[in-house]
Amino acid sequence: MKNLAGMMKQAHQMQSKMQEMQEKLVELQVEGQSGAGMVKVMLNGKGEMRGLSIDKTIVDPEDIEVLEDLIVAAYNDAKVKVEATVSEKMKEVTGGMNLPEGFKLPF
Repeated sequence: MKNLAGMMKQAHQMQSKMQEMQEKLVELQVEGQSGAGMVKVMLNGKGEMRGLSIDKTIVDPEDIEVLEDLIVAAYNDAKVKVEATVSEKMKEVTGGMNLPEGFKLPF
């Protein structure tokens, strides 16, 4: 029974740490870019877009598809960085414990 009580205490502590981490993720800012930095996207730790910056020299009304592709690429770059950062923070919270595949937190 001592082991069970200890495990429950650890689980509660981990839950508290995860909740704290989720709150901090909203404040996290990650930048992704494309086109040699001509398009930049800012995401928070939950993957929500918080900003978009486009260098005016790449805006061509005759070729809007290029701009669209650059925005998508910058967003994807930022998303990969967010996922890597969240994964590292999760390792800190879980003490390196591997979670089952497909078990994504905090999303």
